[in-house]
Amino acid sequence: MTGAPPPAGGARAPVGAALVYAAAVTAYFVGVTHRSALGVAGVEAIDRFSLSATGLAAFSVVQLTVYAGLQIPAGRLLDRFGARALIGTGSLVMAVGQLLLAFAQDVPTALVARVLLGAGDAAIFISAIRLVAQWFPPRRVPVMVQVTGLIGQSGQLASAVPVAWVLHTYGWTAAFGGLAAVGLGATAFAFACIRTGPLGGQDPRPRTPASTTDPRFVEAVRESTRPAGTRLGWWSHFVTPFSANVIGLLWGVPFFVTAQHRSKAEASTLLLALTLTAMVTGPLVGRFTARHPLRRSWSVLASCVATLVAWIALLAPSTPRPMWQLLVFVVIVGAGGPVSLVGMDFARSWSPPHLQGTATGFVNTGGFTSTIGAVLAIGLALQLASPAGATSYSLDAYRLAFSVLLVPWVIGVAGVLRNRRRTRADLLTAGVTVPPLRDVWRRRSS
Repeated sequence: MTGAPPPAGGARAPVGAALVYAAAVTAYFVGVTHRSALGVAGVEAIDRFSLSATGLAAFSVVQLTVYAGLQIPAGRLLDRFGARALIGTGSLVMAVGQLLLAFAQDVPTALVARVLLGAGDAAIFISAIRLVAQWFPPRRVPVMVQVTGLIGQSGQLASAVPVAWVLHTYGWTAAFGGLAAVGLGATAFAFACIRTGPLGGQDPRPRTPASTTDPRFVEAVRESTRPAGTRLGWWSHFVTPFSANVIGLLWGVPFFVTAQHRSKAEASTLLLALTLTAMVTGPLVGRFTARHPLRRSWSVLASCVATLVAWIALLAPSTPRPMWQLLVFVVIVGAGGPVSLVGMDFARSWSPPHLQGTATGFVNTGGFTSTIGAVLAIGLALQLASPAGATSYSLDAYRLAFSVLLVPWVIGVAGVLRNRRRTRADLLTAGVTVPPLRDVWRRRSS
């Protein structure tokens, strides 16, 4: 569900696009590795910092809250200063945060490190998406956005395999210190190679620092978030990725190891399957989005239904599930990550070029808002369902805790349906009619 189909693009991306894109997605890949590294170190973090379930959840909630809270300011800064400054600076801040975490011995220091990771991460993805729109022909943008997400998701592979191996072989400091060194390399690559594309798109007004008290900031946020299509993008991004995020970012390994009685190697395999699913699904979603721009919301709703069925099949039985069923589960929920990027395409369709950074930042808060609530709610439910002082939780406790995910699911689906209806009304006002599916099938079969 969007506006008119994307205009026909030019022949090829300009010379230099490949190098700029490589630098941007390298930073995004490393950023996702930073972001998801704690997901494979949950058990070690509990031991290192003597954490409860809510304490472990706080590590992710703090990082994600900072990330989500900075999305709109980061989007406005992107409109003002461009992708090179934000990707390079963000990569540097994340590297510093990871280095601090490598040597942290207490919870306050570790939380400061997580704040730095969230702050540095905030602008990297939306900046990479902005570069895609600046350097590639319009018809290729939906697919390239998914390819960007695919490459970024492969950063979870780095967490699930080499980072996990270094962590279990050489320890906490070596694993997170090594990530900090990789982050410095990504910073240098970004500053050296990223440039504004030939399509430009930055705010033409004088470059004064953006802040939440700047009237132009408030005006830009209001203008970029007013269209129903942009709000449809927010709800699409809200409802689709949080299931995969709570598994990949924090609760997956503890759940698989302590409740499903899987080895750490099997748990890493399941996280690997989660990531590979996102990588395979992304280009398919991008192709569907590019070919059927008036039907984009159907991919969102289909993902929601599939995810609900997967959770019910996992949580209804009171005994540990066989490995094949756990694999099916992570494959289904893993597809939600790429589908969430449909929300970014809504932002691109409904926002003027000089406000696309702000609109994309707004949409990108959706999935992280739902993820923050889900991660924290699971931690609270686990602690309430378990004996006082417990650091290992039963399958029944996890079944109860994961059932709270139904709340953001219902809220998110309702938001998608409501704003899809409003978006279709706006399209009708603009003279674009979305034909019912029965009419489409009738034409194709005649």
